[in-house]
Amino acid sequence: MNYTSSTNSDSVVKDIALLVVRVFIGFAMLSHGFPKLQMLIEGKSDFYNFLGMGPQLSLGLTVFAEFVCSIFLILGLFSRIALGFLIFTMVIAGFVVHSADPFAKQEMSLLYLAVYLLLMVFGAGKVSVDYMIEKRKRANDW
Repeated sequence: MNYTSSTNSDSVVKDIALLVVRVFIGFAMLSHGFPKLQMLIEGKSDFYNFLGMGPQLSLGLTVFAEFVCSIFLILGLFSRIALGFLIFTMVIAGFVVHSADPFAKQEMSLLYLAVYLLLMVFGAGKVSVDYMIEKRKRANDW
């Protein structure tokens, strides 16, 4: 039996790959969000003032995206909604906050953005809370 050309194994490999990418990128972003969460708790306000909202609100929204939405992404819960916030945050980080910086400074946010866009297209996969909720909804429709 050839496992590399089987349709079922393609699905399993895809779902495992989505799980690994989701968990890795989620924990990687948590490492950026946690220091910002500490800044927010300590009341520090030396943060980018996006659209004149004030540094505290900008920091709070960034913490929500980078910390809370990363946890949702790891779990595969409300994945596409969480990815929307993460994509928006990385667009702002890459193209607004670091717009005058050299590419080396923009690169990390753009790499996160690329991974988030791929996850948005492919979804969380079958190893996710989203899939379990959808599966239960379909079962209850009968």
